[in-house]
Amino acid sequence: MPRAASTRSTRDRMLDAALTVMRERGVARATTKEIAREAGFSEAALYKHFEDKTALFVAVLVERVPSRFTDVLHGLPARVGTGQVEEILVEVASEAIAFYRETFPMGAALFSEPAILAAHRAALARLGTGPHVAVDGLADYLAAEAAAGRVDAALDPRASALLLLGACQMTTFLAAFGATDEAATGADLARAAVRGLLPR
Repeated sequence: MPRAASTRSTRDRMLDAALTVMRERGVARATTKEIAREAGFSEAALYKHFEDKTALFVAVLVERVPSRFTDVLHGLPARVGTGQVEEILVEVASEAIAFYRETFPMGAALFSEPAILAAHRAALARLGTGPHVAVDGLADYLAAEAAAGRVDAALDPRASALLLLGACQMTTFLAAFGATDEAATGADLARAAVRGLLPR
């Protein structure tokens, strides 16, 4: 075994293998047996580190996907009342697009099989996570900024969060078909959203 590989933990090797297999086959079609084989371990060894495939997928999203989206969302409460709301939302939108670009191909196949999607949804609920977490975090930030007088208090924070993050998802979807330029639209989406959010 190469020296570099031997210094990586079992869990790290499993996460690296999961990222490779899930990128190639998608979450729905990737199997824990295939991931374990890619990592060089038994399937039983994999289950000593991860409860199920969904827990493994969540760990891949948090620890392996090259995006700062989760960090940016977690940092929003500390940024209330500081900096420019517009620039903060530009950062959120840009990181959201980067995150969705990486994860959309992995998760898309989940929607092709209702039983797999239902099982995945139930597993996410058991883990206390899911795509709603990003919406909740951004909505909480906007509500706090509204209370501070820096966002229009008449607007619905959750609807505004859905509009911005939904637009980021659609941008990524269109980019997959070559119909839009992701690099230019992250800032554009956020600045357009801010025009409707700021107090008049």
